[in-house]
Amino acid sequence: MSISQLARSIGASPTLSLNEEAQILRAKGEPVINMAAGEPKNKAPITAILGSAAKLKDGEGKYAPVDGTRSLKKAIIRYTEENYGRLVAPENIIVSTGAKQSLYNLLFSIIDPQDEVIILAPYWVSYPEMVKMVYGIPVIVTPEDGTFHPQFEEIEQAVSSYTKAIILNSPSNPAGVLLDEELVAKLVDFCEQRNIYLIMDDIYHKLVFDGKRAVPGYEYTNKDIESTHVIVLNGVSKLYGMTGFRIGWTVANRRLVEVMTNVQAQTTSCASVVSQAAAEGALTGVQSVVENLRLTVQNNRDIIMHEFRSFSDVKVHKPEGTFYCLPDFRAYTNDSVELAHFLLKKALVVAVPGKEFGMEGHLRMTYSGTVKDIIKAVERIKWALDPNAPNDIYIGDRKLVRDWL
Repeated sequence: MSISQLARSIGASPTLSLNEEAQILRAKGEPVINMAAGEPKNKAPITAILGSAAKLKDGEGKYAPVDGTRSLKKAIIRYTEENYGRLVAPENIIVSTGAKQSLYNLLFSIIDPQDEVIILAPYWVSYPEMVKMVYGIPVIVTPEDGTFHPQFEEIEQAVSSYTKAIILNSPSNPAGVLLDEELVAKLVDFCEQRNIYLIMDDIYHKLVFDGKRAVPGYEYTNKDIESTHVIVLNGVSKLYGMTGFRIGWTVANRRLVEVMTNVQAQTTSCASVVSQAAAEGALTGVQSVVENLRLTVQNNRDIIMHEFRSFSDVKVHKPEGTFYCLPDFRAYTNDSVELAHFLLKKALVVAVPGKEFGMEGHLRMTYSGTVKDIIKAVERIKWALDPNAPNDIYIGDRKLVRDWL
């Protein structure tokens, strides 16, 4: 069987083998705690459910315009005006099957072979792979000071004549880092001057803690939507707990939206009309659901930080947003893949290897679950790794004794 060179170059999902192991253990009745799943546990808003139910009830589940239904676009226009201070037209918006497809369509539309895309580490695992899938070259910028906060000069030095775009995700998956206003302002100005696309992945932009805010890139450009190089991606998956509905969108100039629409028309066509109706219901309904989720995950953030403080050899950057943290376990091992499999086998805890996010020796853990699971997961990890922790622990109804330290 012949497989294309491009397909062979694309990395597998980092959670695939771990999830398979976890499923086998669950099938055996083992009390596995999944700290890897990147989704909030809240229910979808009732307005989203009613919107999708109404679409199902009328029985008109037909094709929609490739770039999105008119009513959903109206809701996105309102959302953009209220949250970004920009009034855009329906022609500036394309709705896709999740923000993931939005990004892929965008990269497919702007990247030529050998074009470079700058990605800040730690990064979401799909960024480099998507760039490679459109024959571009991912250029990774890792902060030299050991923090998760890049300096403008580090990004500037990575720019070459081949640079076509820079991707920003703030607050970020996997570390919950919120980029400061000065950096965003400098990057917007730099990209506008150099004709480089600044892709703002804003999928978590309202899940920000401690009174802070994610700064919209639009605030630092005087150019209108048709001439700016700032492009915004967003969706309903994270803020509304609607990961399975698969609705995302892109806000960009009309010509680029036209091209992205052609790309989508030849691949997936329109997003599900039922899901679009649900997304419309979420955007136009009571927005307290977002604030309730934000408060919940902020509280969970505080709890997981408290639990990790008992780990003298584990360093954790305090997340400023999202529902992820990226603890540094290099005091125990530099091999995050081996560590993740070890913790699943010994402690029945699923975490994602930091290697896949450009941060070897770290593990990405979500705190979007229950407080009980958060506390138990850290307790189990400490038992498995820390010689100062008690030598025995109850996992489920079994007492386990550590015999490897």
